[in-house]
Amino acid sequence: MTATGQIKMLGNRMNFDYSQGMTGYVLVLTRLITGYWFLHAGWTKLVGPEAFDASGWLVNATGGSPIHGFLLWAGQTPWMVEFANFMIPAGEFLIGLGLIVGALTRLAAFFGGVLMVFFYLGNADWSHGIVNGDLFGLLMFAIVGTLAAGRIYGLDAIIEKMEFVRQRPALKYLLG
Repeated sequence: MTATGQIKMLGNRMNFDYSQGMTGYVLVLTRLITGYWFLHAGWTKLVGPEAFDASGWLVNATGGSPIHGFLLWAGQTPWMVEFANFMIPAGEFLIGLGLIVGALTRLAAFFGGVLMVFFYLGNADWSHGIVNGDLFGLLMFAIVGTLAAGRIYGLDAIIEKMEFVRQRPALKYLLG
């Protein structure tokens, strides 16, 4: 395992190596669990007995949402419904696969976070407070993406050493 980082806290720069000890294992476990969660969610939508259809949720289940107007428009716009019906299951599956194998981890975590923002704001069931499972899902993607969890027991550690990536350092923002 090799993963190091540098943070600035209270005006001081600190180096840390989060791949040593239990921290690295917890980070890998977080990546794997989050990946399985999304891989499974996407797979069951892709191969389920009925075709996945987001239109009912978009139109009916988001009444208290701060983005209800956008979701209502999306649920009543045929091309947006078709887009959502394809991208949600395929996106969940690919995000989960990327996290499980540790490839394009930051890119997968970014798009997982985007989905979780829509789920969090769309569900908006805050009767027990603003902290719910969707917010925790968003937090998991933020942790996995910011701490470059794919560099620990993931394919990103191998991909980052490839000549193609070394010649294009900006690609490291998608990996890790």
